[in-house]
Amino acid sequence: MSSSQKNAQQASALSLFVTCSKGLEGLLENELRECGAQQVRQSVAGVYCTADLRVAYRLIMFSRLCNRVILLLAEGPVTNADDLYDSASVVDWSDHLLPSHTLLISAAGSTEQLIHTQFVAQRIKDAIVDQFRNKGLERPNVSRDAPDLLIHAVIKKDRLSLGIDLAGASLHRRNYRLEQGEAPLKETLAAALLMRAGWPQRENPKPTLYDPMCGSGTLLIEGALMALDIAPGLVRESVLTRWPHHQVQIWQEVQHEAEARKAAAQGWQGMTMGSDLDPRAIDKARRNAQRAGVEAFVQLTEGGLAQTHLTEPPSLVICNPPYAERLGEQTEVELLYTELGNWLHENALGATAAIFTAKPEWGKLLGIHSHKQYALFNGALPAKLLLMHVNEDSIYSKRQQATPAPYAERASRIAQPQIELDNGAQMFANRLRKNLRSLGKWARTQGHECYRLYDADMPEYAFAIDCYGTHIHMQEYKAPATISEEDAAERRRQAYQALCVVMQDTLQIPPQQISLKVREKQKGSEQYRPTHKKGEDFEVQEGQARFIVNLERYLDTGLFLDHRPIRQWIYQHSRNCRFLNLYCYTATASVHAALGGAVSTTSVDLSRTYLQWAQRNFELNNIDMREHALVQTDCLSYLQEAQEEFDLIFLDPPTFSNSKSTENVLDIQRDHQELIGHCMRVLAPNGLLIFSNNHRRFLLDEAVSEHYLVQDCSPASIDKDFARNPKIHRTWFIRHREETA
Repeated sequence: MSSSQKNAQQASALSLFVTCSKGLEGLLENELRECGAQQVRQSVAGVYCTADLRVAYRLIMFSRLCNRVILLLAEGPVTNADDLYDSASVVDWSDHLLPSHTLLISAAGSTEQLIHTQFVAQRIKDAIVDQFRNKGLERPNVSRDAPDLLIHAVIKKDRLSLGIDLAGASLHRRNYRLEQGEAPLKETLAAALLMRAGWPQRENPKPTLYDPMCGSGTLLIEGALMALDIAPGLVRESVLTRWPHHQVQIWQEVQHEAEARKAAAQGWQGMTMGSDLDPRAIDKARRNAQRAGVEAFVQLTEGGLAQTHLTEPPSLVICNPPYAERLGEQTEVELLYTELGNWLHENALGATAAIFTAKPEWGKLLGIHSHKQYALFNGALPAKLLLMHVNEDSIYSKRQQATPAPYAERASRIAQPQIELDNGAQMFANRLRKNLRSLGKWARTQGHECYRLYDADMPEYAFAIDCYGTHIHMQEYKAPATISEEDAAERRRQAYQALCVVMQDTLQIPPQQISLKVREKQKGSEQYRPTHKKGEDFEVQEGQARFIVNLERYLDTGLFLDHRPIRQWIYQHSRNCRFLNLYCYTATASVHAALGGAVSTTSVDLSRTYLQWAQRNFELNNIDMREHALVQTDCLSYLQEAQEEFDLIFLDPPTFSNSKSTENVLDIQRDHQELIGHCMRVLAPNGLLIFSNNHRRFLLDEAVSEHYLVQDCSPASIDKDFARNPKIHRTWFIRHREETA
């Protein structure tokens, strides 16, 4: 291309369509005008404009909101494949693509005859290739990974729009966010939220931005980039496509402009700060900030709302609270909004708060009036940004009237909003308080840190609620088919809210230490499968033993509370015994046996996960493992091959077990006689087998009583906290008959 042609290309007006996420069109229009675009006109998910090449490059460099800058080449009506081919043939593709280059066509939209976007892309490609062949030129090839030219074809209302992507990739990718959480915000959406919230605050000499649920840090990093005037194009190191009309000199001049703006803003005195309950998210956020080059301006701390206390209010609080996407999460998130409102009252008095939510109706749980709301989208999900001034006029919970005072003093005077319980929730709360007065007192008297507080006492609220020290485990029994999901969800909400209120009021246990799960019948290895939550490990005391429990990672917690009396009996009677624990789970009974003086313990389970957990339980109790074995195998196989003898055996099999790791399928009603027989083979003459299971309709085979001395100890093995459910498990003591001879 000659010098005169290049100058003409630079000066000519290009027709552009700059794309963005739906809802950002107005903000993008402002960016286009600031970059020098002309004839700006909004459309759905984008803005049309005219611009010369320099302005197009400035959009690629400086726009924080656009996804793609598309140079429009042709537009015309299409209804069928022939129209499509003819419309694509109008463009002189040799002016935009060299024969040695590769291409890729991105197609969207359809007509009655053009249904499949893959066919649309293929037909346009045919037109381009045929045009090169007709000119006697080598045909360009398709590259799906790194094309030299990315062509966009959009069909809307039977009209085809053809254009080329001047950057070749979506501009929302800044290349710093290589690690992200479960539900990350796009960088462009994060920037839009900050803009709507009035960030960066240029009039404030030392503005501070705070995100109390920062996740992998996208809002904080985008906030720092904006305040430091670091262009997105500098962060992503944009590489233009190999469009023949690209002007390297102009692009370099735009880069120099961006570098100069960055240098001029380095004196910024503000800070972006954030916290998150998940330490892994904080680690990701730190690394993302380093990659973005703003780590010096992003301050991160680990902790939830309850653990985060600010000494001074920030200028702007912004966050994107989690969405209730899974069963059982809605009430948790509703409580989180109330807790967030409390946190804002205590820590952000005088600040502006910007809360981005897909559930705007939950905004009332914050207890603060919003003065502005913006309708946006998070992907395809409709959402709103709620803006509010956190002050005594906007907080609509009851408060005292007083003269102005220092920040911390004023924040402490504002009454905390309370969760209002409806009639059903209040009824459930009353039952919980009653149980705390009886069972709670009993547990304290007995020294039980872990106990069952509630077990479907009220049929309409079918939950099991267990206390594990300062943590609460709430399991919902699977509702029968006659109960609609709407009714079940309403009862779940009532019960969870009531539990949160009662635990906070009576035991000072915050909602984040309450775990809610739906309990269903498990099949095969599902009992070992992790949930979507990781949860935290913590220690609890049971008698002389300490155990590690986790209320969220698996269906079960690591400690079966109903077997507490059996474990206590084992502790009291295991001295000098050789102890065998079959289907040992996390080997809590084995730990009690070891602490009770057993000369050896052998714990058998097929699950590596549970045996690793068992190892940690032994280590927690400072037990020397030289005489205590953890065996990963199928219990039936172990019994068939075992040669050693045991004085005390605990057999607590599941009702049904079917694992890929073994061919043995266990049905306890069918197989218990065989299992007991194998146990008795390795039981010492004066030994004892404790057989237990939780099959509600289990019947012990008469042949067992004919061969062995059997004592039903079920009533004695069930403590007061499980008395409402006497079928929680059945327990027998089984001995050789020779012992009584």
